[in-house]
Amino acid sequence: MSFRSRVAGAAGLALSLAASVAMGSSAMAQDAKAPIKIGVLSDMSGPFADQAGTGSVTAAQLAVEDFAKEAGELKVEVVSADHQNKPDIGLATARRWLDQEGVSTIVDLPNSAVALAVSNLMRERHRVALASSALTSDLTGKACAPTTVQWVSDTWAQGSATARAIAGRGLKSWYFVTVDYALGHALERDATAALKAAGGTVKGSSKHPLNAGDFASPLLSAQGSGAQVLALADTGADMINAVKQAAEFGVMPEMRLAALFVQLSDTHALGLKAAQGLQLASAFYWDRTDGTRAFAKRFGERMNGRMPTENHAGVYSSTLAYLRAVRDTGTIEGEKVVAAMREKPINDPLFGTVTVRQDGRAVHDVFLFEVKAPSESKGPYDYYKLLDTVPGDQAFRPMAEGGCPLVK
Repeated sequence: MSFRSRVAGAAGLALSLAASVAMGSSAMAQDAKAPIKIGVLSDMSGPFADQAGTGSVTAAQLAVEDFAKEAGELKVEVVSADHQNKPDIGLATARRWLDQEGVSTIVDLPNSAVALAVSNLMRERHRVALASSALTSDLTGKACAPTTVQWVSDTWAQGSATARAIAGRGLKSWYFVTVDYALGHALERDATAALKAAGGTVKGSSKHPLNAGDFASPLLSAQGSGAQVLALADTGADMINAVKQAAEFGVMPEMRLAALFVQLSDTHALGLKAAQGLQLASAFYWDRTDGTRAFAKRFGERMNGRMPTENHAGVYSSTLAYLRAVRDTGTIEGEKVVAAMREKPINDPLFGTVTVRQDGRAVHDVFLFEVKAPSESKGPYDYYKLLDTVPGDQAFRPMAEGGCPLVK
């Protein structure tokens, strides 16, 4: 899939794209008239396809269209591919894009294992990785890179906000059902730390493969644990299936359900009857402000009425911020572009004031929502009511505690 926006305007801005930038053992030279290529590397057909997928491509296209109004003579093109939730396929695609197709940055990256692999490659090639849909907090911790920005949320923010809210109501004994790869491991780890800090305990944990169909064994183990809370350290199709099967097994109301990473598409798939009362942390909701509603309207017109998830919002905002930094610096060299993104706060229409830290974490407010009952909803996608706002300086892990080697 390819989308191109050609723009013309203020003269005098000449990108130094003709300069060679070292990329491993080779070098890349781009003509000054070559387009800036945005590569959307996503899950187009698997458990995260509704959270990201084709909607992420649409979001990137919207960002390019908005940038066109201020781009001068720069040309921008969007390409996309399906990583199939396999790090080897994701890496092969990223290498091809960089070596053969002149892609300048890679955005989206749902699936933490893929994101970690691609982030490391982009560091080696001095190109920017916009990990807008990747959740592992290791991207701003031990695996941080001077060329990576993690835009929307992470496992520390999701686990901390959810654990503190639920433990604060006296529900302090938890059992985890965790997807067995980087995302699940980090979600359980970070939520456990927040739970224990609130005086809670973990009664046990069961792992399941990505895209699992049968949750009988972990759900039975959870029921027998004596825990007050069933914590789902997964997302997308796995989380949806686990919630549905938990209802079939009669897990609720004996145990309270805590889904550590829920997006709007997941709530839509579950339906309000099944999801009502569920509390969740999210950095974006389409009906929160005039700016989010305006973006959602444009997005929905191209996506058959679907409303954007926070992943889609993250692709839009991080892509737009990246393009502005490339314009302002006159280069696509990753270290220089990310440094420019860190220079001053970004006034973003979807996330509010955003600052990018030394460890690559984009900091902004995060919100605690509760899913409405069917009787409270006024129509399609009217699903959430706002409970609380977590300021950005409290929502994300303190930079000094992450272990990022870039932080001094």
